[in-house]
Amino acid sequence: MPKGSEELTNARKDEIIDACASLYEEHSFRDITIRDIGERTSFTRTSIYNYFQTKEEIFLALLEREYTIWEGDIRNSLLCGERLDSAEFSDRLAHTLEKRGCMLKLLTMNLYDMEGASRLDNLVSFKRIYHKTLITLSDSLRANFEGMDDSKVQGFLYAFFPFLFGVYPYTSATDKQKEAMELVGLKAPEYSIYELVRDFTEKLLLPF
Repeated sequence: MPKGSEELTNARKDEIIDACASLYEEHSFRDITIRDIGERTSFTRTSIYNYFQTKEEIFLALLEREYTIWEGDIRNSLLCGERLDSAEFSDRLAHTLEKRGCMLKLLTMNLYDMEGASRLDNLVSFKRIYHKTLITLSDSLRANFEGMDDSKVQGFLYAFFPFLFGVYPYTSATDKQKEAMELVGLKAPEYSIYELVRDFTEKLLLPF
């Protein structure tokens, strides 16, 4: 790690993550290289290795940032001091996720690659915010639904978080995928992220 203030180090990391996020809006994970990311920063490509050793570590840091924002949105929307019914809870949770398209895209395609090619301290940092998100959503469920004991909270989480891995492909089919589905007689899904998450959450909360 280069010498310098913690503020400078964090600013450099943020610039690298910003460059990665910008590229990810235009290209696939497979096609983006550290060289590409370096070309969108204000410092040399080789300097990136002072902060991240692999492309996957950069993407994992981007996913960590997405989770951090999402956790804050869950806290602000669902732990708001008023008790929500299942429809209101589902609506608000869905709205927190309709803004996290990048996070959902990363979960769909790249999680194993990102985790497998990242150093342990980077992975621990990501798992820490992932764990915090689980806790915040768990607290939100308990605060809003009297019948939510620990086993029911765990059941919700074990259904909801695996479900997130499928949200992006069901709401963001490419033109090529749509053409292939049309050729075999399949209708492309027409759900938005908000609609898919809201409807699924409402079904999970039916008993409450």
